Amino acid sequence: MSSVTDRKVSPASKNPFNEWRELPPICSDVRQKQRLTIDTLPPEVKAPFPSDPVIPLRTKTTKEFQEDMERAVQSGDWREVREFYLTTFDSFIEINAAFKREANGSFNTIDDSGVNAKFVNAVYDALLSTPQDIQKSVLKGIINSLLREWKGPRTKDDLRAYFILVQNPQYSSTSTYVIYAHLLRQIAALSEADHHFLVHWLKKLSARRFRQLVERLLQFISTRLFPAEPDELPPLAKCSWWIPSATKVLSLFNAANSISSPPIMPFTDFYNITLEHIDFMEEYRTWQNYGNSSRFSFCQFPFILSTVVKKAIIQKDSEQQMISQARQSLVSKVSRRQRVDMNLLFLNIKVRRAQLLSDSLDELMRKRCDLKKKLRVTFVGEAGLDMGGLTKEWFLLLVRQIFHTDYGMFTYMKDSRCHWFSSWKCDNYSEFQLQICTVNKYLKFNMLFFIIE
Repeated sequence: MSSVTDRKVSPASKNPFNEWRELPPICSDVRQKQRLTIDTLPPEVKAPFPSDPVIPLRTKTTKEFQEDMERAVQSGDWREVREFYLTTFDSFIEINAAFKREANGSFNTIDDSGVNAKFVNAVYDALLSTPQDIQKSVLKGIINSLLREWKGPRTKDDLRAYFILVQNPQYSSTSTYVIYAHLLRQIAALSEADHHFLVHWLKKLSARRFRQLVERLLQFISTRLFPAEPDELPPLAKCSWWIPSATKVLSLFNAANSISSPPIMPFTDFYNITLEHIDFMEEYRTWQNYGNSSRFSFCQFPFILSTVVKKAIIQKDSEQQMISQARQSLVSKVSRRQRVDMNLLFLNIKVRRAQLLSDSLDELMRKRCDLKKKLRVTFVGEAGLDMGGLTKEWFLLLVRQIFHTDYGMFTYMKDSRCHWFSSWKCDNYSEFQLQICTVNKYLKFNMLFFIIE
């Protein structure tokens, strides 16, 4: 009888999976006639395949925790509370064990995070009143959790842990900013699907806690840009990823606020006034040159820019487009060896006061290609050089006529004290559309020069 080593190797035996499933001979005799496989072993000795870690069961309730805190405050014995915090924040698994409503429930929906929000709030509300060694142990546990090596994609339990950790009130102190920054960096790096879940979970937070988290992120960005003390934080060059990470996480809160009805907080509360003191035109140029690439710019996240910054950017951009358009017209004339007329540098319109609206629309429609040039107005039959005054007068007269109730284009809403498009049906729809499109397109490039504060 041939030995095992003399047998032909069948194609099936070349399969690595088959080789893995075969066990080595139970004795050293290489002429063993039969080799045992996992399939031939009794069920009770088969080893299970590795699976996701099982979350340990924790039974402490919000009431029991609060009672522990009361006893610790009265007696000065913090051992039980210390053990709770030390265990709870030791890892993502322990965070889920403490705060998940059902330890091994899936909760893989956007409608329910599975987190016991009442318990989370109680634990965090009590944290800042505990001794310093307990607070330090919590931070140490968070550091260890964040530094653990990632193995494969993030699970919903990991996502739940991030959702809980970002609510920690300790991040209000600059001494914890390094830890906070690493947490924000990992949240910002999550997949789009995970961000989708986080957005819907965040909108379920109470308005007060939601606002606190937004304000904490805004303060983090402001302090990183302009630290109170030069040595308070690491050099900006060595942690350039701090602000992009925080801004991306802040965008999740903005998205959560946007999909809430009504919004949790006014959109203006997302403005960071500190950004009015940076070189925002450099931010704008970066955004123009690199778009939405990996090169960060605050212009990628306009919700954080105040009206002052947006106005300045739009005005500067309009100026640049006017100059560029005028230069192109000038170069075109020179290249064709035609006589250069300085009027090429302007959008020149001539209007009659009696027919101000119709003349203006005709002129703007006829000179569409010049709409991005600087405006220069001439009133027919009136001598005068437009140095800005005539343009301003034309603009004010035009707006006054368009919004007049007799014209019927807009209706004044007394409750909101605003004008809105009238429900009046215009017989000449093309004229109505021309008025809307032409005025809107023109104002986009010129209105900011005549805004009266």
